Amino acid sequence: MSKPDSSENTTSQASTLPPVLAGPLLRHTAQDALTLWLITSRPTELFLRLSHGDTHLINRNLAENELSQLQVGTRAWLNLISVTPKKPLPTDVRLEYDLGLQTDRDADTLWIRDWAPHLCPDDQARPGFMIKSRLDRILHGSCRRPHHPSADGLTRVDREIQTATTLEDTPALLLLTGDQIYADDVAGPMLHAIHCVIHQLGLFQEPLEGASLSHSRELTSKDQAYYHRDKLLPESEFNEDLTERFFGGVRKPVFTTANAGNHLISFAEVVAMYLLVWSPTPWQFVTDAEPVTNSDDVERYRKERKTIERFRETLPSAARALANLPVYMIFDDHDVTDDWNLSALWETTAYEHPFSRRIIGNALLGYLLCQGWGNQPQHFAGLLQECRSLFQSTDNQHELDKARQDALIDQLLHFDHWHYTLDTRPRLVVLDTRTHRWRSEMRRSHPSGLMDWETLTDFQQAIIGEDAVVVVSPAPIFGVKLIEIIQRIFTWFGKPLLVDAENWMAHRGAASVLLNIFAHPKTPRHFVILSGDVHYSFAYDVTLRHKRNSPRIWQITSSGIKNEFPNALLEWLDRLNRWLFAPWSPLNWFTKRRRMKISPQLPEGREAGERLWNASGIGDVRLDETGSPTAIRQLNANGGGTCFRGDRHDSGS
Repeated sequence: MSKPDSSENTTSQASTLPPVLAGPLLRHTAQDALTLWLITSRPTELFLRLSHGDTHLINRNLAENELSQLQVGTRAWLNLISVTPKKPLPTDVRLEYDLGLQTDRDADTLWIRDWAPHLCPDDQARPGFMIKSRLDRILHGSCRRPHHPSADGLTRVDREIQTATTLEDTPALLLLTGDQIYADDVAGPMLHAIHCVIHQLGLFQEPLEGASLSHSRELTSKDQAYYHRDKLLPESEFNEDLTERFFGGVRKPVFTTANAGNHLISFAEVVAMYLLVWSPTPWQFVTDAEPVTNSDDVERYRKERKTIERFRETLPSAARALANLPVYMIFDDHDVTDDWNLSALWETTAYEHPFSRRIIGNALLGYLLCQGWGNQPQHFAGLLQECRSLFQSTDNQHELDKARQDALIDQLLHFDHWHYTLDTRPRLVVLDTRTHRWRSEMRRSHPSGLMDWETLTDFQQAIIGEDAVVVVSPAPIFGVKLIEIIQRIFTWFGKPLLVDAENWMAHRGAASVLLNIFAHPKTPRHFVILSGDVHYSFAYDVTLRHKRNSPRIWQITSSGIKNEFPNALLEWLDRLNRWLFAPWSPLNWFTKRRRMKISPQLPEGREAGERLWNASGIGDVRLDETGSPTAIRQLNANGGGTCFRGDRHDSGS
């Protein structure tokens, strides 16, 4: 007997929901492109208005080839708008946009002011943005962890946008350089909110293989559903070498994060997470129930709930920032899972197990649809067609087809174009340091290089001949040497996973090729490297030793947007690093970057000589016509901040 059709009931339920659940987020934007991302609760015709003053640049319904809609739940449609204007859009002036929705034929058209008034800047009727003729001001940051007690740096982005009164003060774009979500580190109240959203929107569920549960619907009913998911996550048996045996036996968890108790598993959980970190709207679906009973879990849940409530209160401001400034993104480990592709051994362990492969694949599918797609939509046409086939294959139980999902995940794991380049002035090159790893030739358990020889060669070709370039490397190319030494020591003892031993200098081949790129005679004269990952901020001025025409390199790290390093520990690491690697120290000659002269820029407001800044917020870099920084600042989420200034008397190797 066939199952009853639930479409009529689904339509009725959708009509009671807000028409737009998240967005729009303003994504790739140029004179020949306008890209917007949003999630709606029903299929919707969209009308786009784009204007400069009283002049309408676009004022029409979107054509079929300009709007991609994917149904990811019975009451959830993911929309990507990608429009190529007939005439180039003007630069260096404010442009305003609006989206009109007509959910019923006889209903009035609803505009952003009707369904998302929080996205409109103060004293403005609709969101707006500017296409800058050059990258003269860049905001950047990484690591936005909702349940960290610090404030949200995206609220500072919102303030910077709204207070900009001149062309020079208007940011050109926002770069989110990794860990836009924490799929592997989720607070209990956030996981409860995720399940409420899944239920309310009917996000598609899926069968699971190789786990103690057979279906994603069971994730809310298992005893280990909250704070104990590490017991559900897969383990794998391996016996790599004597070092591994000496340090703890043969059964190892695939997911090595210390916070895996609420690790996201299903595709529905990943989509719900994106909704909840980017929009205040879906929070209205969240109930006050406490889904835990153990006394320790209840205490932890209530403590985390206070932090999550503060995060929720500032979401309108964060969402407004993402709607009023072009936003570009790249993944790092926590967007998928901690230690993602850290070593060849990790890859073998994770991808040979069907359950861990599905978990990683679901996170990567979420990244594709909610982040990667909007950077440069033209690169993802083939993958998006496969996504459409997967979502259209659901049955009356709204369950994803296992074979199609596995096949799509295989394609995602082999996809080779997550990186991208923007033809801005100066050129912007965003590196994928996660999926093109240079595996260790010494031992499979040793950290892989962040990029292999082929992709480093492609990177070199992308920048040769440019006078200046801005490079996004999620992990700093030039980091804190003491921390890198500690990571090497743990790697030598066979424990790289304990200290996230992934940095550019951890792999001899990758480090050598990268440093040779800087020494190439046709390399750009000015490199600005923007990074995150480490949960503290710093700036280095780098040149090649003994080379008259050395390029100028600035390593600028801003982390985190909503995360911080343990302050007392960072203070000690900062001091020890200065003592051990002072300019006169012979230890400098044992580092792979001994050919480089690295001069720390000192943050104002710190004690003399201190180099690291530890406060959640957003990085702010101003560039002159040559692509050189004129100001490097870290803007604190709560206000204030620091300016990094060079000090030639305090230079290390």
